[in-house]
Amino acid sequence: MNAESSRVAVESPGDLVDRRLVAWFYLAACLFLLVSMLGGILMALQLVRWNPLKGIEFLSPGRWRMVHTNAVAYGFLANAFLGTLHWAVPRLTMKPVASRALSYFIFFAWQLVVLATAGGLIFGPSFQAQPWLEELTAQTQLSLSLGAQGVEWGETPFWIDPVALVGLLLVAINFMVPVARSKGPMYVSLWYFVAAYIWTILTYGMGNLMPEYAVAGTNAGAITGLFIHDLVGLFVTPMGWGLMYYFVPIILQRPIWSHGLSLVGFWGLAFFYPLQGIHHFLYTPIPMFLQYGAVISTIAVELVVATVIINFVGTIWGDGEKIKSNLPLRWFYCGMLYYFITCFQCAFQVTLTFQKLIHFTDWVVGHAHLVMFGVFSMWIFGAMTYLFPRLLRRPWYSRQLAEWHFWLSAVGVFVMWLDLTFAGVFQGFWWSSLQPWMDSVNGAVPFWITRLFAGLAMAGGFGCFLVNLYKTWRMPPVSESEETMDLMLEPATV
Repeated sequence: MNAESSRVAVESPGDLVDRRLVAWFYLAACLFLLVSMLGGILMALQLVRWNPLKGIEFLSPGRWRMVHTNAVAYGFLANAFLGTLHWAVPRLTMKPVASRALSYFIFFAWQLVVLATAGGLIFGPSFQAQPWLEELTAQTQLSLSLGAQGVEWGETPFWIDPVALVGLLLVAINFMVPVARSKGPMYVSLWYFVAAYIWTILTYGMGNLMPEYAVAGTNAGAITGLFIHDLVGLFVTPMGWGLMYYFVPIILQRPIWSHGLSLVGFWGLAFFYPLQGIHHFLYTPIPMFLQYGAVISTIAVELVVATVIINFVGTIWGDGEKIKSNLPLRWFYCGMLYYFITCFQCAFQVTLTFQKLIHFTDWVVGHAHLVMFGVFSMWIFGAMTYLFPRLLRRPWYSRQLAEWHFWLSAVGVFVMWLDLTFAGVFQGFWWSSLQPWMDSVNGAVPFWITRLFAGLAMAGGFGCFLVNLYKTWRMPPVSESEETMDLMLEPATV
């Protein structure tokens, strides 16, 4: 995609994109991120024994921990990606989505899915309904529950799973039609998007159905591990990298450095990533050849990531100064830097030697926060920072608030990652020395206090974003042009 085609994509006819729908997806994503952050803060307060809601069953940290993770995955990330796809895919293909009515149906249906999931996690007790259902349950050993399932990241109640799968299928159809109708070679962003449509359906079905209803024991553990990691690698990662490949050339007004290298990254992801998930279950009864395969494929994918990093460094080479002034670009490249850090860390983390020390420690928690917030959320904030002025037809209200949002988010998540990484090392040594369990708990409290304030900084940054968005929305619209829409050129106020 060269600079001229990038400009054409930006200046394409407005009827290709339903800006209102994109904004709705973004606003829903912000709402669920706010809920998720509140849940995370509640968990952090519980760890340092400052829980203000102690004794309230439905607001207990155990329930809100599941709300915290599911709201991020299905409420924030999924909504934000769907919104951005409604902007990017029509512009890349120069064709509208298959059906705008279907797009609106997907929007409302997906919000109901996420809300029903949250309700099931907080309020849903186990139940047996009718005698025939009790008999079916006894015969098939199905675990039918209004509440959470026993699968990490797959705690959604069983009655949500078929609805979510149908929704994912409709999403695939809605976006595959314009791809199929487009002419000429596909840009790499579309490679990632098309793969994500297919992979996400398969991953969600595998993780939410097979461990519950088809397999058991060690086999279920292996499949659960694949689901946990493939949800990140085959849903979030291709969406995130696809958006990077779309927005960065447009902002820089120059082609991606190497289209061939971008395809190496895509096929490397497709080949190595599906095998990695069992590295979550090292030193378990899962056969060792599967564990060794997961370790090797995890290390191999770091080489794949390196090709993507090199491609984007080559793209901005000679224009690095733009990162200082262009906030969307800074979000994207900071997220890319964090992606390199988290993947480099992962290459060590999955080795059996490291696992002896950091298995089940806060090291893993810090790693998860860096990749989910430090990488993918930052890329989404980069897209939102770029697109909201174009969706609302107003420049950002305050450059200063936008800067605070970036720095509180970037520094906050880095401090949290560093703090929990050190906490994990200390916990590993405490456990291996066979000291009493409470010694490790008491020793971790200072790290957990630091984690709390790092999380509050991230939440404060998001608060700045919400205030800035509200103030921007209240401003009068202006004539649309790249100069008036671009926060970095003419901020409305400082």
